[in-house]
Parts: sequence; structure tokens; C-alpha cells
Amino acid sequence: MSKPVVLIVDDEPDLLELVSLTLSRMSLETHTAADVASAQRLLKAQHFDLCLTDMRLPDGDGLDLVEWIQTHRTDVPVAVITAHGNIQSAVRALKLGAFDFVSKPLDLSVLRKLVGSAIKLGARADDATATTASARLLGHSPIMQQLREMIGRVARSQAPVHIYGESGTGKELVARLIHESGARSEGPFVPVNCGAIPTELMESELFGHKRGSFTGAVADKKGLVQSAEGGTLFLDEVADLPLHMQVKLLRLVQEKTIRPVGESREESVDVRILSATHKNLSDLVAEGRFREDLFYRINVIELRVASLRERPEDIPVLAGAILARLCRRMKMETARISAEAMQALQAYPFPGNVRELENVLERALTLSTGGVITPEHIKLRAVQRGAAPHTPASAPVNGSVGLGHQLEDIEREAIVKALEKTRYNKTAAAKLLGMTFRALRYRIKKLGIE
Repeated sequence: MSKPVVLIVDDEPDLLELVSLTLSRMSLETHTAADVASAQRLLKAQHFDLCLTDMRLPDGDGLDLVEWIQTHRTDVPVAVITAHGNIQSAVRALKLGAFDFVSKPLDLSVLRKLVGSAIKLGARADDATATTASARLLGHSPIMQQLREMIGRVARSQAPVHIYGESGTGKELVARLIHESGARSEGPFVPVNCGAIPTELMESELFGHKRGSFTGAVADKKGLVQSAEGGTLFLDEVADLPLHMQVKLLRLVQEKTIRPVGESREESVDVRILSATHKNLSDLVAEGRFREDLFYRINVIELRVASLRERPEDIPVLAGAILARLCRRMKMETARISAEAMQALQAYPFPGNVRELENVLERALTLSTGGVITPEHIKLRAVQRGAAPHTPASAPVNGSVGLGHQLEDIEREAIVKALEKTRYNKTAAAKLLGMTFRALRYRIKKLGIE
């Protein structure tokens, strides 16, 4: 099997020699070029598995070469070598489509990891991303086809990606697909709900701590960031990070280093940062609640996940897949949705998005008989179509109860009343409720009624 081939572009002979020697020891074949024009000639003449270019070149800069490769040789990952501290140039390169960047003076261990990831990415099948995304990110609408295409593009990069959209749209699924379709797919995917970690524990949870660093620290502890080494760290609801943690996250994104609580030295980490929120980060920046510099670092590439009301044509395929999964879980024969019920679903705006659709179908399946879900089994709130949701279903505010909890409370009350009326005869209660005994038993267990 032939060796992977890397093109190194730099006008400094010493750096060319250092990088060539390092990559040769990784069993890679290397070619060199001293300027943009020479690099373009080589890229036109033969196949390369990676192009590694300096930012400053005699006849242009690395950004010119990155743009050219994105137009003429999209199959070649390109990484840039930046001057120390020149994060602005690195961010520009990532926005133009660069795979990753490494700063001078070169840390050879960081360089080897970068090159290894890029070579691994090039070895993946070109259609792997499309196949994975199509199988799990359901929908034939143009907006979903565009999202799957974007996932394929950003999976070929190491740039930070920010995913935004309403609650219940599937932002974590998008993050997982980016991870699984990229060079880090064999590494861990570590999701972190930034809003669920108490403020006083957040630094220790994310970055770890040393024994004795605070009361209760009886042993060294590895943080979630270190747990994602070689893989992807997904920061869900990143807008909920307190300001003092935003400063520390900024250093992780910029320098790829962290300092565990109680540790005197920083340590390097190799993770890709993906983030998500249902809030508008630009508004939070304007209000002084989110750091502007961090916003630009994590928002190098932005992906928007559409709400369900923007793609009602996808509801039939989504509903079918959800219903099949629910039937398997409840060990029931596969049910179907009547045409009238499907019409009702497509006419409803779903402020809770796909998560609400699943809740509605689970309740309808429980109430249905004969394996057919009809309009009377579908309990929908009175919400005006086109109206934006006021309170995300997954994030109750000011003590209000989310939609899922409301439905469960209604269902629990109906089941308890039926059980009391039949003196806790489940067979009779199921008949009274118009559902199968198996479905009632499943709902009793799920709702914790017993």
C-alpha cells in the first residue's frame, strides 16, 4: 500500500526540513514548495492527502492557497501554520475551509496529531457522511438537505462549530453526526449540559482537579475536557456558562490548553469544540452576558437547525420513524397514522419541535386501539400556526411546567382514575381507557404510578 503524501509549503528551509523529517518518521511521503505558485503547480500535477502551508509566503499568503484549494482541490485537507498568538489569521483560515491550524514555534506532538487526523479523514469514504446523516437526520425538505450537506462540509474541518435552533430540534444529533462523520469518529464524543452543572463545581467538572486543591478533593480527578481527548467536546446550552468560565473556555479554544484546579502548569489537550444553544448569542453579547471574543471563537462556523413548523412536509417521515420506534419499545404491533390524523399533525406548528411530536405520538399510541391513530387520539395545544414558542419545552422558566410534564400529568390522572374505578383491575382499566393491557402496563411503569 502506498504511503500517504503531504505537501509542505514554506519559504523557510529550516522549518521545511523539520516538518519533512517529522512526517517522514510517521511513514509519510513529503513534497515541498516555497511559494503559492509552486504549490498550485504540484497540487494540479498529483494527488496529496494533506497540504500544510505557512501563512506568509513570498507571492501571497496561506489564505490565498486555502481559497484556491477549496475551489480547485476540495479533496485535499489543508492546514495552516500561524505565527504565535495570531488567532485572527487562524480563524480566517478556518472560515475559508482550512482543516485546522498549528502555531509557531511548532509543538511537534501537536503537529503529529493534526497530521494524523487529516490523513485519517482523507481515508474515509466520500459518501460516509451523507449516508450517516441521511439515515439519522430524517426529512426530504430542501432545508434539511442543505443541513446534511453542511454537516458533510464541516465534518472535514476541525474548526469550532456553533449549532443554534429552538429546543427540541435535534441540535445534539447534529453535533453527533459531525463527530461521527469526521476524522475524530473513533475518539470519544463528550456532551456537556452547561446549564445543569452547579456554578461552584463547573471548573472542576470541566477541567478536573488535583488532590487537596479544595475541601473534598481526596484524589486527582480528570475533567470532561480531558475525557474528550482525541475526540469531540459538545457544549450544550453554552449560553448558560458564567462569565468566569467563559474566560477559561476562551483559552481552551485559542491555545488548546487547560489548567486543572490546583495545578500550577497548563496541559495541552486535543479536542474539537462544538457548541449549541437555543438562545441568541448575539443578543447576549450586546447585553454583556456573553463575551464577544469567545462568541467569535466558537462561532467560526454556524449551523442553524430549522424548527419543525418550517418543514411540515417532513412530518410524515418523522412520525413514521418515531411511531415504529415506540412500537418496538412497547413490544406492540406496528401502528399507523390515519390520513386525517396526519393532516392534523401537519397543520400544527409544534412549538416543542421534534421532541413534542414524539410526546404527542407516544400519548396517541397509548390511547389508540386497533393499531390506527386517529384525530381523536392526538391531543394538541391551541397554538397559532407560525407563532414562535414562548417557552421552550425542554426549559421550563419561572416554575412553569413544560409540555411533556403537562401531558404526563393529564395521562397519569386519567390512568389513576380508571384504576380506582375498576378497583385496580388492569385489564378492566385498559378496556375503560380504550387501550391494550400491554400498553397500559407500559404507561404505568413509565409514569411511575405503581
